[in-house]
Amino acid sequence: MTQRAPRVVIWNEFRHERTNEAVAAHYPQGIHEALAAPLRAAGLEVATATLDEPEHGLTEARLAATDVLVWWGHKAHAEVSDAVAERVKTRVTEHGMGLVALHSSHFSKPFMALMGTGCFLKYRVAGERERLWVVDPGHPVAAGIEDHIDLDHEEMYGEPFDVPPPDDLVFISWFKGGEVFRSGSGWRRGMGRVFYFRPGHETYPTYHHPQIQRVILNAVRWAARPEGLTAPVRGRRESPLEDLE
Repeated sequence: MTQRAPRVVIWNEFRHERTNEAVAAHYPQGIHEALAAPLRAAGLEVATATLDEPEHGLTEARLAATDVLVWWGHKAHAEVSDAVAERVKTRVTEHGMGLVALHSSHFSKPFMALMGTGCFLKYRVAGERERLWVVDPGHPVAAGIEDHIDLDHEEMYGEPFDVPPPDDLVFISWFKGGEVFRSGSGWRRGMGRVFYFRPGHETYPTYHHPQIQRVILNAVRWAARPEGLTAPVRGRRESPLEDLE
């Protein structure tokens, strides 16, 4: 039986692109559309949602029809409804929806809720060189990537990164200023999978880089909810499977 392509929703604040000319120059249709284009070209079913839509574009029905949610946020984390963030968390843990959190989404409400930590780190915006080293070349998220990816200009994120130890560590970044960072990490949370991928500061054209696009495609495929997944039975069970007498 042929596995259908994952159904993907890309969520973006869509604030920087409308207020910052440098960001708009790189992403005139929004970061969400730049992320969507290579996924659509790969045959995935992709929709977008943004912060200012009703319920942030993430209704119960929308999420129920989503295999993977890709999240980009930065300046407006606090504006995301607690109810919507909890809805996303529940879809991951109870229903197996995948979450791919990009760049500053380490501070997004859904990601923090799924990690259960503060998700703090070091950072510096200096347009410095970043080298992402593949540390697990056999991992599906590293498929088609050579031993490293070079980015000429990026924001620095540095350790310590206040997250639980990842179940999967695929990329570690080195920056020209000397810091290192766990830039590609995966976790299993309940029924679902979460992948965090660090690159993507809004003032740099990172999401137009073919290898970065490939990693995100791989991450979406890795995190996708399998077809036929059924939620576990929990709670009070009146009828035992065996005779108790």
